[in-house]
Amino acid sequence: MTRPIAFLLASAVALLLALSVLTPWSVLRDLFDQDPGLGRAVVVELRLPRALLALFYGAMLGAAGAAIQALFANPLASPDLTGTTSGAALGAVVTAYLIGLSSPLALSVGAVAGALAALLLLLALAGPRAETATLLLSGLAISALAGALTTLALALAPSPFAFYDAYDWLMGSLVDRSLAQAAFAGGPALLTVLLLLRLRRPLDLLTLGEDVVQSLGHDLRRLRIEIVALTAIGVGACVAICGAIGFVGLVAPIFARRISRGHPGGAILPAALIGGGLLLAADLVTRAAPLGRVLPIGVVTALLGAPFFLWLVAHMRWSLSR
Repeated sequence: MTRPIAFLLASAVALLLALSVLTPWSVLRDLFDQDPGLGRAVVVELRLPRALLALFYGAMLGAAGAAIQALFANPLASPDLTGTTSGAALGAVVTAYLIGLSSPLALSVGAVAGALAALLLLLALAGPRAETATLLLSGLAISALAGALTTLALALAPSPFAFYDAYDWLMGSLVDRSLAQAAFAGGPALLTVLLLLRLRRPLDLLTLGEDVVQSLGHDLRRLRIEIVALTAIGVGACVAICGAIGFVGLVAPIFARRISRGHPGGAILPAALIGGGLLLAADLVTRAAPLGRVLPIGVVTALLGAPFFLWLVAHMRWSLSR
């Protein structure tokens, strides 16, 4: 990624972050005119955590998606399509509603365990260099199993309101989160992005073959473990706070690889910037819902990402038939 493109991406993300905090400006201006303390509280306690969570969660999904796609050598691999996000949601639901531990730390531990189990199951089912059909079938099977187990866990929960309580969270939501929650999810998310950036060179070499990676002194087994563990930690921490949000980890790396000229490792940084920008933009869309209605951000990303996914599958099929 060249410096001008990096500057443009960073500027776009900064603009979306500012829009997320300041819009609608007319409401904020009236609040500051009537009560400056209340205006500052709305900015600091409500809008800033929401914007930061969108940025951190989106950046982590973009970077993790780029690393997983490089690891599996498949553009359809992403945290949601591989079942990682569903596994994290299952882990958090079991921890909160069956075990009864609802603190952010306990939820994060449960979500990380669920995401890690899903990724390890995917590696066992599909293998590290899976074909597209095998990867998709394995990911769909894991997602379906995790979704069914999540529903079962809510049905067996002691609380009769478990389904109602978990609905907004399962659909993905950034509303009414605090700065402490933003820091709790943002810390692991940023750490995941930074550590994945350290792996960009062996991921680039992976396109030349596993033998090349090992002959240049990189431990392939350790590389796989690091990517699986980092993805599980990042996804688990964010899902525990914001719920499941899909398709950002699929879309962002695909555009990022065009910027990095096809280098999978070099796509991690632009994928993080694009992912953060996409989730900030999706959060702005949710604010267009009618007054009194809540539009889950996971629904917005699915409405935008699902048609892109269908186009991608059709494009790959058309390319193979040529």
